[in-house]
Amino acid sequence: MSGPGARIGALLLALSVALPALTGCGSGGSGGSGDKASSKPAAVRLPPRHAGFDYQIGGAYRPAAGVRIVSRDRSDSPAPGLYNICYVNAFQAQPEERSSWPADLLLRDGDGEVVIDEDWNEPLLDLRTPAKRERVAQRVDRWIDGCAKKGFDAVEPDNYDSYTRSRHLLTAADATAFMRLISRHAHARHLAIGQKNTAELAGQRKAAGLDFAVTEECGQYDECEVYAKAFDDRVVDIEYTDSGLRKALARWGARLSIVRRDVDVSTPGSTHYVRKVR
Repeated sequence: MSGPGARIGALLLALSVALPALTGCGSGGSGGSGDKASSKPAAVRLPPRHAGFDYQIGGAYRPAAGVRIVSRDRSDSPAPGLYNICYVNAFQAQPEERSSWPADLLLRDGDGEVVIDEDWNEPLLDLRTPAKRERVAQRVDRWIDGCAKKGFDAVEPDNYDSYTRSRHLLTAADATAFMRLISRHAHARHLAIGQKNTAELAGQRKAAGLDFAVTEECGQYDECEVYAKAFDDRVVDIEYTDSGLRKALARWGARLSIVRRDVDVSTPGSTHYVRKVR
């Protein structure tokens, strides 16, 4: 077969083979992906700016009137009709889950002792090599899959800043490389992904594949501007003191999503429960 018709037919055949391969690149989970830069993310829904917000990672309860964004633990279900963020402890192990992690994925010092975040009694995860980052990501990715299956809109991987508590065993580059892995997976599941605290890495948001910020006390510590600039005001902020709430609202109340919670993030009925928006 020859002539223009043959050439057109051959071209269409080539395109039919090439296009699926091209569109498949960069999507899917982290397995086998190494630490390459993430490709363009799949379509995700971003949190609204300057919206009513509640931080419920200590236990789910019915959101107050006016709340449009809720963050809940991955063990809970999303709040119907709202923008839901799924909390995942991605860089450290929950104390009750320590024994379920392979021993070599817990960060150890030169004496072989596990490095602990003393504030929360949480072992740090070992992210020093691409191979270990892949293995940790495989577990975190399963949690992200669970968030997507439940119907959450986004994921909040906590303890991005754990390298600062690692006794210089982990680096910012290790943290960013790991975040890039789980960001790619979240995007493949059509979940947005938020940067938790770690103002010093806000400038790496594109390299890490991050879409918005979840901050604790950015008003109290004068860090809101860093996040607002990096994430175009897509910032949800939790303040744990009345003074922090006042500072956050005075400068950022018309732009960011801000709530005052008790430090235990407890549920209504608890003696420690606090939730304020003004």
